[in-house]
Amino acid sequence: MIEATSCGGVVIFRGKVLLLYKNFRNRYEGWVLPKGTVEKGEEYKDTAVREVKEESGAKAKIIRYIGKSQYTFSVPEDTVEKEVHWYLMMGESYYSKPQKEEHFVDSGFYKYHEAYHLLKFANEKQILERAYNEYLNLKKNNLWGSRKYY
Repeated sequence: MIEATSCGGVVIFRGKVLLLYKNFRNRYEGWVLPKGTVEKGEEYKDTAVREVKEESGAKAKIIRYIGKSQYTFSVPEDTVEKEVHWYLMMGESYYSKPQKEEHFVDSGFYKYHEAYHLLKFANEKQILERAYNEYLNLKKNNLWGSRKYY
């Protein structure tokens, strides 16, 4: 069993959510939220911001920790047990450019219901729902965009 830790972000700009489309060797991989592996000595928050920037080109600030998801998958000769820590993040613009080296071929900002239906994995749908509800709550209380949270 291999244990792995990643961090990622639900990036929201003007009510829309950032997604990445992965396509490896012309095989449908699906729409996902940006995330990646924690580097040695790196804080989880720093990993989330770095990975969002690397995978999508988007600049974003952390607003709040949302929670973690866990899943396992198989690799040749072993099983990987992965834990992903998620953050609600505020994007600076609609700019995004998918990272080709990671086999991302498209990216963009989508309305919540579109993003929810596009996402491939159930655990990412749950994280999106949690993050978006937090966003709506902050917005309702005029706290979205306030410097209090980062």
